[in-house]
Amino acid sequence: MKAEDPDGFREFVASRMAALRNLAYVTCGDWHAAEDAVANALTKLYPRWARLDRPDLYAQTMVVRAAIDETRRPWWRRERSAGDRVPDVVQGDHSGAADERLAVRRALAAVPVRQRAVLVLRYYLGMTAEEAAEVLGVRAASVRSQTTRGLANLREALAAGGVVLDEPSQLGEWTHANAGPGGAGDVRTTAAAVRR
Repeated sequence: MKAEDPDGFREFVASRMAALRNLAYVTCGDWHAAEDAVANALTKLYPRWARLDRPDLYAQTMVVRAAIDETRRPWWRRERSAGDRVPDVVQGDHSGAADERLAVRRALAAVPVRQRAVLVLRYYLGMTAEEAAEVLGVRAASVRSQTTRGLANLREALAAGGVVLDEPSQLGEWTHANAGPGGAGDVRTTAAAVRR
């Protein structure tokens, strides 16, 4: 990427925006906060764009950190949208796949933010403990311990929500963060991956 190529940044944003928003949403659990996190991360990324060798990894790191920061903001500093006043209406899906996805999202939202970030990086993005440690700015041992605690909390929340992960066929297919335009494709998650 050359400094005199501003179209490269536009192309990057166009191809990676959906994946970055999904990553932020899975990390913080709120679409509004996720969009704010991505916008803040991309705003900070643009001045550094010409100096980066791996802008995709740098963007993912910035988005995860921004999403964590969005959840830590005090309630009086958060912006409120009109949609916050409208109650969510829970509607069941007869096929069960959407209900299960919603239950997993609710369970993931119950996991503490730091543990959720580690789980997202390790299992949603497929990073190793060392790569996740680099993104979060901690030691790999911290990532492994947060992974263990996060999985225990996720299992507890899933059990409380009535989701049983004994049979891999019940999980269905989960979309990888890099899927979609410019993405790497889909990843099939099994119960064994949740038990790691």
